[in-house]
Amino acid sequence: MILTLLLSSAAATGVAADEADTIVVYGRGLSLIGEVEAASEGVVGYADFEDRTLSRVGELVEVIPGVVATQHSGEGKANQYFLRGFNLDHGTDFSVHVDGVPVNLRTHGHGQGYLDLNFVIPEVVERVDFRKGPYRPDNGDFSAAGAARYRTYDQLDEGFVELTAGEFGFLRAVSAASSEVAGGHLLLALEGQVYDGPWQLEQDLQKLNGFAKWTRDSDRGHFHVIANAYNSEWTSTDQVPERAIDSGRIGRFGFIDDDLGGETSRYSLAVNGAYDHADGSITSVSGYAVSYDFRLFSNFTYFLEDPVNGDEFEQRDRRRILGGDVTHIRPFTDRLSLRAGAELRYDDITDLGLFRTAARQRLSTVRSDEVQEFSFAGWAELQAELTPRLRANVGLRSSYYTADVNALSLQENSGEADDQLLTPTGSLAFRASDSLEVYASYGQGFHSNDVRGATISIDPVSGDAVDQVPILVKAEGGEIGLRFEQGAVKATLALFTLNLDSELVFVGDAGATEPNDGTTRQGVEATMFWTPLDWLVLDASAAYTDAEFDVPGDEVRIPGAVETVLSAGAVARFDPLTLSARLRHFGEAPLIEDGSVTSDPTTIVNLGAEYELGPMTLGVDVLNLFDSQDADITYLFESQLPGEVSAREDIHFHPVEPRQLRINLRRRF
Repeated sequence: MILTLLLSSAAATGVAADEADTIVVYGRGLSLIGEVEAASEGVVGYADFEDRTLSRVGELVEVIPGVVATQHSGEGKANQYFLRGFNLDHGTDFSVHVDGVPVNLRTHGHGQGYLDLNFVIPEVVERVDFRKGPYRPDNGDFSAAGAARYRTYDQLDEGFVELTAGEFGFLRAVSAASSEVAGGHLLLALEGQVYDGPWQLEQDLQKLNGFAKWTRDSDRGHFHVIANAYNSEWTSTDQVPERAIDSGRIGRFGFIDDDLGGETSRYSLAVNGAYDHADGSITSVSGYAVSYDFRLFSNFTYFLEDPVNGDEFEQRDRRRILGGDVTHIRPFTDRLSLRAGAELRYDDITDLGLFRTAARQRLSTVRSDEVQEFSFAGWAELQAELTPRLRANVGLRSSYYTADVNALSLQENSGEADDQLLTPTGSLAFRASDSLEVYASYGQGFHSNDVRGATISIDPVSGDAVDQVPILVKAEGGEIGLRFEQGAVKATLALFTLNLDSELVFVGDAGATEPNDGTTRQGVEATMFWTPLDWLVLDASAAYTDAEFDVPGDEVRIPGAVETVLSAGAVARFDPLTLSARLRHFGEAPLIEDGSVTSDPTTIVNLGAEYELGPMTLGVDVLNLFDSQDADITYLFESQLPGEVSAREDIHFHPVEPRQLRINLRRRF
C-alpha cells in the first residue's frame, strides 16, 4: 500500500490539503531547511517504512542514519545499539519515546537505559523525528548520543490483514483497522509471532502485541488515548566462543547452555492532547502509566566462577511507572518564540534482583532490591530569527533525581541519594541560499546511572568496600554541519565532538558498579536522499567516529566502539510491482583497550518485492541475500567450557542469521 500525504505533512511541505491524496510522502524527502536546528536532525516516515525490509522490530532504529541494531541473545530481548562511536549496550545514551511515553528503563535489572522496542507494531508507526547530540533541552535522560520520537497513526486509510511465513519456523500475523467511535477515530492493531530461528537450540519465540488508539480532533486541538499490551517468551542461543566452533565442539549456530532465555511483558496507557490558544500559542499535556515485568537467564562464562553448578544467572525486574509532561509554545512575534516544558517520572521497582541459578532454579542471591526513583525537570528554549537568513536557539534544562534503595539481600547497600544538573544548549542556523543551510550547535546533556550505585557500600560478590557514584553523568557536545536541498536531492553533512565526564555504569551482570574514565568522541556523518526518476528512490548514509578514553598511555580504545557505519537503499516502483534493496555495513571495533584485538566488519544485503493484485499484495523478502557469515556482535572475555581445566580468553560472537526467504500476503479492506 502506498501511503498518501496526511494533512500534517501537507502543511509541513506547503502542499494544499485537497492535493494530499495524490502525493506519495517519504519522510526523508521532506524539506527541513528553516525547520530544524542542526544538520543531524531529521524525519523518517510514511512511505519510508513501507519500503524497508525488517528482520526484527529493533531495526526500526536503523531508519536513523548511523544507528546499528544488533542482537547477541534471543529475539525477545532488547537489541544492542551502536551510534556515534558508542556501544550503547541496550540504550544507555540513546533515548526513545513512543507516542510521548519514554521507553528507556533506568535502574534496570539487565542494563541501564534498557531499550526494548519489541512492543511496537511497525505497520502502525507513522513517522520518527530524530536528533543526535545533546543540543536540545527537551530530550533529557539517555540522549547524549541521540534521541528519537516515534509517532503512530491516528487512523489508517485502509484496514488490512497480513500473514508472513518464512524459513526456520517464522510465522507472523498482523491486522489493523480504523473506525469512527464516540465522535473520534479508533485504530486497533493486533500482532502475533512465533519463530524458532536457525539455531540448533530452537528459539521458540512466542510474541503477542496489542495496540489501541482513540483520537478526537477539534478546531482548537486534538486528544489521544493510547493503550499497548505486549507479552513475549523465548529461548536464547547467546554468543559462543570461537574455540568451541573451531574445534568442532558445536556448529556455527550451536549452543553451550540450553537453559537460557527469558520472558517479558509490558502494558501501558497514555493520554495526551494539545490545545491551540487564540493568541497562537499551543499547550500540550501528556500522562502515562506502565506496568512492566522481566526475567532473563544468561550464562556468559559457563564454568569459570562455579565449576560445579556453572555460571548461569537470573536477572529480574518488576516495576510500575507513572509520569507525564507539559509543553507550551508561545510566539511573541513572528520572529521570536518560546518553548518551555516540565516533566516528571516515578519508577516503583518492587522486584529488582540478580540470582545465581542452575537449570533456571535459584541457588543463591547476589542482589535483591526494592527501588523508588523519582525525577523532575524543567526546561525552556528561546528561538529567534535574528535576520531573514540567521536563526538562533538558546535553551536551558534543570534536572533533579532522587532515589530510595532498600537492599533486601544486604542492608548495608540501602540508602537514599539525590542529584541535580543544569545543562545549557544553543545553536545557530544560517541560510546561505535557498538550497543551503549551515548550522553550529552546542549543548550539554546527561545519562543517569543505576541508582543502586549511588547508595552501594559493599560489593555483593567480593564483600569489599566500594565507592559510590553520582546519579547523573554530564555529556558535552558540539557540531557544525550543513543541509543541501535542491529539487530531488536532499543531503546533509555534520562534524561532531562529544565528551562524557565518565562512563560509570552499574553492571547488572555482576551486581556492582564499574567505574570507567571520561571519553571523547569525534566524527563525521553524511546522508543523501535522491529521487532521480519518478519511479526510483535512492538513499545512502555514512558515519565515521574516533572514540577514546581520556587517559594517558596507549590503552585508550573503547571496547565495542564501532568506527564506521554505512547504509544504502534503493526502491523502484513499477505499478503494480515494487522492488527494494538495502545494504547495511558496520565496520570493525576494538575489543580491548589497547586495540590489539578487533571485531571483523559485518555486511548484510536484503531484498524485497511486492506485487499488487487488486485488494491483495503479495510480498517476497530475501534476508541476508549473500548468506554473509559475519557476526552480529563480538566480545572478548574469559570463559571456561565444560571439561576445560582453566579459563581461556577468547572471542565470543553471535552470528548473523543465514539467508532466508519470507513470503507475505496482505488483504486490504
